[in-house]
Amino acid sequence: MSALGRVDPDTLARFAGEHALAGFGIALLALVVAVPLAWRLVLRYGVPRDDSRIAPKTLLVIQLAVSFAVIAGGAALFAAIADELGAEEELGRLDQTFADAIGKSVAPGVIRAFAWITHLGDPWVLTVWCVGGAAALFIARRRLLALGVVLAIAGNGLLNQTLKHIFERVRPVHDQSIATAAGWSFPSGHTSGSLVTYGIIAYVLVRTTPARWHVPIAVAATVVAFSTACSRVFLRVHFASDVLAGFASGTAWLVACIVSIEVSRMVWRRRRRPSAA
Repeated sequence: MSALGRVDPDTLARFAGEHALAGFGIALLALVVAVPLAWRLVLRYGVPRDDSRIAPKTLLVIQLAVSFAVIAGGAALFAAIADELGAEEELGRLDQTFADAIGKSVAPGVIRAFAWITHLGDPWVLTVWCVGGAAALFIARRRLLALGVVLAIAGNGLLNQTLKHIFERVRPVHDQSIATAAGWSFPSGHTSGSLVTYGIIAYVLVRTTPARWHVPIAVAATVVAFSTACSRVFLRVHFASDVLAGFASGTAWLVACIVSIEVSRMVWRRRRRPSAA
C-alpha cells in the first residue's frame, strides 16, 4: 500500500497512455457484460410487477430518488473536474502526459480507425438522428416521445456550447491531417452528444419494441456512445478530462430528460382516466 502511495502521478498517466488501447478494449468488454446485468436489476427492482412487495407509489419515489442521485452525481463530477482546469493545475499536466503517451504508442492504423468512429458523434449526424427520429415519432402519433427526443438532443447541444464558452479551454495539439476540430475543448461535445443521442434513441426503442430487443438495444447504444467518446482521446482532439466531463454532463442531462418524459407520461395518463370513465 505504501509503495502504491509513492507512485508518481505523471508515471501513472504515462503508463495509462501507453496502454490506452488495451484499457479501451477491457472497458468496452466490461460494459458489454455489465449492461445486461444492470438491465436485469432494473427489471427486477425498478419495474412494477404484480408479485412485487413494493407499492407502486413507493417504487416511484425510489426511482425518482435514484434518478436525482445520478443527476447530482454527474453534476458533482463535472464540477470537480472543472475546478481542476488550467495549465497550472495538476490535472492539466496529467492530461497532456496521457495524450503525449497515446501519440507515441498507438499505431497510425488504429488512429485512422478511430477517425472513422468519431463521425458517429458529428453534429450533423446527431442532427439527422434528432430530426429523423422526431419526425418518425410524430407521424406515429408518439408526440411526447418526439418532443422528448428534440429536447434531449437539441438541449444538450445548447448546454454543451454554453459550457464551452464559460470555460474556454484550448484543445490539445493534434494531427490535423487525421482529424480536425475547431472551437473550445471542455467539455467534449462528441461525448455528451453521443451519450444523449444514442441514449435517448435506446430509450425510445425500448418503449416501442418487443422485450427481446431491449438488451441488444441497450448494449449497442452503450458501445456506440463509449467508442465515439474514446475516439476523441485517441485522436487527441480532446483531453481525457474533457471526455470525462462530457460523460458527466451528458449522463445528468439524459437522465433528467428521461425522468421528465416519464413524469409527463404519468401525468397525462392520470388526466385521461376521468374522461375515459
